[in-house]
Amino acid sequence: MSFATLGLSDEIFHALQDKGYQEATAIQKALIPAIFTRRDILAGAQTGTGKTAGFVLPILQSLFLSFEAGKHYPKALILVPTRELAKQVQEQVAIYAKYLPLKSTVLFGGANLQTQANRLKAGCDIVVATSGRLLEHLGQKNISLDGIEYLVLDEADTILDMGFLHEITQILSLLPQRRQNILISATLSGSLKRLSDQMLYRPQLIEVDSMGTGASQVKQIVYPVEAEKKLELLSYLIGSRNYSQVLVFVRKKEIADKIEKELNESGLCAAGIHGDKTSGARSRALSDFKGGKARVLVATDIAARGLDIPALEVVINYDLPHVVQDYIHRIGRTGRAGKSGLAITLVHEKERVALRDVERMMGKAIAQEKLEGYAPQVLKEQKGARNTEDKKKKVDGAFGKKKKQDGLTKKRKTTKRDGYAKFEIPKSKNEKKKQGKSKRS
Repeated sequence: MSFATLGLSDEIFHALQDKGYQEATAIQKALIPAIFTRRDILAGAQTGTGKTAGFVLPILQSLFLSFEAGKHYPKALILVPTRELAKQVQEQVAIYAKYLPLKSTVLFGGANLQTQANRLKAGCDIVVATSGRLLEHLGQKNISLDGIEYLVLDEADTILDMGFLHEITQILSLLPQRRQNILISATLSGSLKRLSDQMLYRPQLIEVDSMGTGASQVKQIVYPVEAEKKLELLSYLIGSRNYSQVLVFVRKKEIADKIEKELNESGLCAAGIHGDKTSGARSRALSDFKGGKARVLVATDIAARGLDIPALEVVINYDLPHVVQDYIHRIGRTGRAGKSGLAITLVHEKERVALRDVERMMGKAIAQEKLEGYAPQVLKEQKGARNTEDKKKKVDGAFGKKKKQDGLTKKRKTTKRDGYAKFEIPKSKNEKKKQGKSKRS
């Protein structure tokens, strides 16, 4: 289906042509007409399928048709979990609104508050924000939400997983009752379902692909590895296979710093992104990675959402995420826009349970390959005194009835202190008579 058949204006269609967009994706075909109906929506699809355009384009279209010259005030609010995603969504809004009189701005922490306040004062129609920074501006009365007609929670499950429910509740209390609510997610968690029950009125459910499934064009593979050889295997995979651009995900900030340092020392140019780095440092790292200056980007799960790198072919999970649904977002950084991708996961013995959780969520087992020199060694079963093959069985029959023992003594376990003590087997009457006769003789 072409974008021209979805009821979009010539101005928006022209901007899409400039970007090289021709055919709408499945989520866009379903989402764009649904938003035009002004019903509340709960939508989910695989990552990298064009969800952002799916909700931005119809909002731009509706605001454009009702726009009054010179009246720029917030009419649409898009809330996202991270600053990286906020910047990316804002960039896409600006691209799609290229030929429209609408203005947009982005609000996120780590940037100058007053500069953002000045942009708000100059006027805007669409606000893309993280919840914490938006509340700061609301507290300083830099922005009013009285005119909001559209509220979008992008990556809504992540917003909740990161603990922003209280902030979202505060923002909801400041919004007008008459508005359209749109929840967008790649996974449908229990907390998201509860929020949708609280926030949405008779929502339309749009689920193009089953929420929680990985992109079909991404090949997934697991490499078992000894824990102490993980970093060595990571360097080996990147270097020996000549991967030109690799995104490496880790759980902890300390591990990210360690890997970034080790890779740079081994000659693999690497940059890093995590929560302790400043906004400027994170922006430079991402810019260097996208521009080819850095071959490897090492990131925590703050980069699992919103990073749109069309040419990215390889994602490596150095370890599995804390939240199992984050695996879907991680591997969704590759295989975007219909292209093929590769997702590699390094797993040591203690991560087997986490791997099973991922496979259970995805509804399938992930293929495994062993690399010689890195895979854990499988030790043969040790055979002790009781497990030797030549030892005779001590039981008879299928039900394990004990065999009778020869001799006059047997072992009996008494207490831990006594261990095993020997005692005499009671003698029969005939044996006692014989013994008495022998004594008298």
